[in-house]
Amino acid sequence: MSQRSANLCSQVIVRILRSLVALTLLPLVIGGGWAVLDLLWRSRRAGEFWLAFGGGAAAWMLIYTFLPKPLWLYVTGHELTHALWAILFGGRVKSFRATSKGGAVVVTKSNILIVLAPYFFPFYAILWLTLWALLNRFFPDLHRALLDFGLGATYSFHLTLTAHILKIRQTDITSQGHLLSAMVILLGNFLVLLLALPTLTGTIHLTDAFWHWADQTGRVLEWAVPRRWR
Repeated sequence: MSQRSANLCSQVIVRILRSLVALTLLPLVIGGGWAVLDLLWRSRRAGEFWLAFGGGAAAWMLIYTFLPKPLWLYVTGHELTHALWAILFGGRVKSFRATSKGGAVVVTKSNILIVLAPYFFPFYAILWLTLWALLNRFFPDLHRALLDFGLGATYSFHLTLTAHILKIRQTDITSQGHLLSAMVILLGNFLVLLLALPTLTGTIHLTDAFWHWADQTGRVLEWAVPRRWR
């Protein structure tokens, strides 16, 4: 077998394995989606949070619709997220570049989470939450609505500009395979919401949210797996 044939064969095997892993994750994704929808419904009573959060989201949507898109700011956060997750996994950053037309970061360690983190980790929302927590230590009278408004704006920034750049071919996605990337990105986003919403709204306990995810995933598996295989 020639080297070229061997490479093609290995690429096919990798694609098949990625597809199998993606299909394995599908019940978790469906269960997570149902759990998030249920959590959103239960948290509807947190009126003050949603009012401030929605105000921030609306403010960002006005900027997004009528002003030039701040792509340099988004790309910077995107590449910083790659760098941050590489550091969390014990890697180092060797070079960093960000422009409005694109960016690149070279790190000493890579895996699927490092590659796909910018698509589910809301960098500026986390940055805003950290900044507010620091300010609140020195100025404890800060109004909570300021936090929620900022989170609405920064999370909407993350969602809209992530969707915007996904219209363009992303090597982050193609390098991991479209199906597996979609599963990991959805799982990451559901995990962020299931961690954030109970904490921010106080309408459901954090452990209850994850138990509900597990329960919904079990229901999906119960429906999908034939009885004779159980």
